[in-house]
Amino acid sequence: MVFMRGAAASLLSSNVSRACLRTQAIRPAAHRITGLQQAQHKVLRPAFLPVRWHSVPSGGSRAYDFDAMKQYVESPSPDRIIIDVREPAEYEEGFIPGAINIPIKSQPDAMFLPEDEFEDRFGFSKPEMAKEVVFYCKSGVRSSAAAQLAQQHGYKNVSEYRGSWMDWRKQGGKEERPAEDNASNYGLYYWWDKLQSFVNSVASGFNAKM
Repeated sequence: MVFMRGAAASLLSSNVSRACLRTQAIRPAAHRITGLQQAQHKVLRPAFLPVRWHSVPSGGSRAYDFDAMKQYVESPSPDRIIIDVREPAEYEEGFIPGAINIPIKSQPDAMFLPEDEFEDRFGFSKPEMAKEVVFYCKSGVRSSAAAQLAQQHGYKNVSEYRGSWMDWRKQGGKEERPAEDNASNYGLYYWWDKLQSFVNSVASGFNAKM
């Protein structure tokens, strides 16, 4: 399990880096590119292949805009699962109605877990491979990495809301917050995150008095 978690974290780091590079590609860096970087660039991206940074998400996943997401929220389907990959503290401040929370940064191995272990950790069933999974985060970087991780695990029907939470709020999309009476159904990860937040707050208060 430690090996799986380490491998998933490595994949996440690599996927996030590629997502960041894709987002920044329209603004060439001011610093000079070394000969080694030029060689790597030629190997990874042959000159005869066109590069489309924004029209198609990496890995072949579909891209949805606000209007499509709004329609899916208003007419939910049991065959489609919306996944918020932000951290629990972000999720608790508001999320797209119907979305479940699988924090990809702190739980990079989530999609690779066996079904029973996944449910123990998160408090709900692991998304079925046959269903469409739609990822979003705050601005589109983490969700792109999550989509790639899902595809690497074997999910075939993968989509991204590229505008993510920032676009959803800007467009006036409806928001939901976790119900307090559902806290007893949360998985172990939820309570572990709560404990860590409490310990950090106590430590901060102690340090402030020193």
